[in-house]
Amino acid sequence: MKLDHESMRSFWMPFTGNRDFKSEPRMLVKAEGVYFWNDRGEKIIDASSGLFCCAAGHCRKEITEAVYRQMGTLDYSPPFQTGQPLAFEFANRVAALTPAGLDHIFFTNSGSESVDTAMKIAYAYHYARGEGQRQRFVSRERAYHGVNLGGVSLSGMIKNRQAFGAGVPGVAHMRHTWLPENRFVKGQPESGAELADDLERLALNYGPDTIAACFVEPIAGSTGCLVPPKGYLERLREICTKYGILLVFDEVITGFGRTGKAFAADSFGVMPDVMTMAKALTNAAQPMGAVAVSDEVHDVIMKAAPEKAIELFHGYTYSAHPAACAAGIATMDIFEKEKLFDRAAEMSGYFLDSIFALSDLPVITDIRGYGMLVGIDLKAQQQPGVAGLEAQKRLFQNGLNLKATGDSLLVAPPLVSQREHIDEICSKLRESLSSMT
Repeated sequence: MKLDHESMRSFWMPFTGNRDFKSEPRMLVKAEGVYFWNDRGEKIIDASSGLFCCAAGHCRKEITEAVYRQMGTLDYSPPFQTGQPLAFEFANRVAALTPAGLDHIFFTNSGSESVDTAMKIAYAYHYARGEGQRQRFVSRERAYHGVNLGGVSLSGMIKNRQAFGAGVPGVAHMRHTWLPENRFVKGQPESGAELADDLERLALNYGPDTIAACFVEPIAGSTGCLVPPKGYLERLREICTKYGILLVFDEVITGFGRTGKAFAADSFGVMPDVMTMAKALTNAAQPMGAVAVSDEVHDVIMKAAPEKAIELFHGYTYSAHPAACAAGIATMDIFEKEKLFDRAAEMSGYFLDSIFALSDLPVITDIRGYGMLVGIDLKAQQQPGVAGLEAQKRLFQNGLNLKATGDSLLVAPPLVSQREHIDEICSKLRESLSSMT
């Protein structure tokens, strides 16, 4: 295909400056392991696991073959009132990894759908308990919970909301957890646990019995890797339990080994009532998301419905799609066989030390990280996002691709990365950022 403006005209690209991109395209045409290749045949290391989703590396033959076999056997089956075996098998595999008690898995097609599904489950749970007045949600500033209308309403990133109307009513936002005194802190900061008390303040202001759920990313991801202060998540759990509020962890980014354990809930030792996931669920080989629900929440909704009745009037045409389930099961096999969560835990120290060694660069104003996830803040230029985009372009030209949000760079290499890959990432970061001021 000839790459000119006319040939690229029809595709309206997501989360992209379309006019800027189409004047200077950055094309990816092939992937394998921890690398992409561009349309000129040049090798580009993937420093963000695609979009935090290719944890096992790109183009895994085991996943490709599993999807191919499934598409030749059962390409699609309607998920309403009929089932297919892989859906039940995959749900069991996921439930074996989720924290004890979060054993009921509802499949979606993306992280955004998982968040909206979790919101509806929270509504349904309280309605079934006779507390249908619980219509409010609490989230955080700088939060990202997908792009569907519910998740956008929870979002604390202004550009994701301002053009799209009022959204779902009754959403309040706690303060985010980034504090100036925690700059260049590796792991969990010592300061900031008291920020969790915002939840209690909001509960008492609006009435605790009006709040359905509190949504948080254990580590705020897309905004630039905000690691929770010590004691922060524990305090949120205490407040939710005290006032009957459901605690929902959005683990779309942090799930499946990114923090060195299966989920961030395991790493931080705090158990939510509901958990959303996607991305690494299928190693991104097929679009899929899921919601894990506690026994308590699930059973209350089940028991409220008459025998043989539909208990939850919710679902998607492609829920538990056979090919996606096949990809997911093959992904779980890779995670288990190659012990990728353990490998992530073992690599984390070297990864964090290597990234934090870049703190001497003048353009870098902060680095934060936990597990195999790091955020690097760049000195802002004349308007927000200019420095981030400039850095992203420079890095791509120098053979590295990563996710940038505003002036924050997000580094989250595949969990199959070796030390030499970390070294290559850090070398290209230093080379590309050293001339920026």
